[in-house]
Amino acid sequence: MSAPATRARALVPRLILLAAAAMLLLAVWWAVAAWRDWQRGPDPETVVAASLQGLQEQNVLVPFTARYVAVVTSTQSRLGFAAKKTLIMPGTVRYELDLGKLRQSDLRWDAGAGALTVTLPPLRLAGPQIDIDAISEFRDGVVLLTLTDAEQVLDAANRKAAQEELIKQAKGATPMRLAQGAARTAVEQSFAMPLRAAGIDAKVTARFAGDGAD
Repeated sequence: MSAPATRARALVPRLILLAAAAMLLLAVWWAVAAWRDWQRGPDPETVVAASLQGLQEQNVLVPFTARYVAVVTSTQSRLGFAAKKTLIMPGTVRYELDLGKLRQSDLRWDAGAGALTVTLPPLRLAGPQIDIDAISEFRDGVVLLTLTDAEQVLDAANRKAAQEELIKQAKGATPMRLAQGAARTAVEQSFAMPLRAAGIDAKVTARFAGDGAD
């Protein structure tokens, strides 16, 4: 056997030993890194990012619903006659939070304070969903209502006015405050619970863009 071939065969065990040593070093490095990660515990920002993704996939949150009653009256005069119709129309309005609009930039993690602040998109109103079976009407002016289309005109005016009145009530200061409070609480829990489950004691505060500093 030639000298080069002999040297090549002699190098094989050394190369195997070097490869084994490199793999051992890699395994030790991985074990040390894993141990350090375990010592540090879960990364809060990773948990928060996963919670954000879960909320985005949920898409829409309905933290609050409320039932309102609109009472409206329309009148009309023709041919010396007058007609009047009063409509009492209940309806339910949903207060929705579009979770799909939440972005990473809406989250602020303060590592020093162990606090997360979430800025929420504005609430939107859905509805009103009219309770048809609970509608009541009162009418006056039978002659004009019978001989003309005054009844259809008054009905259309009343329906439009009643829906506007329901939305107006839904936008009132008290129901909006209650809906926003329910939305804040729901979102805070959605972030706080996964953090607690990961052993991270964090304060979570949800706020709307127009809120004052808490």
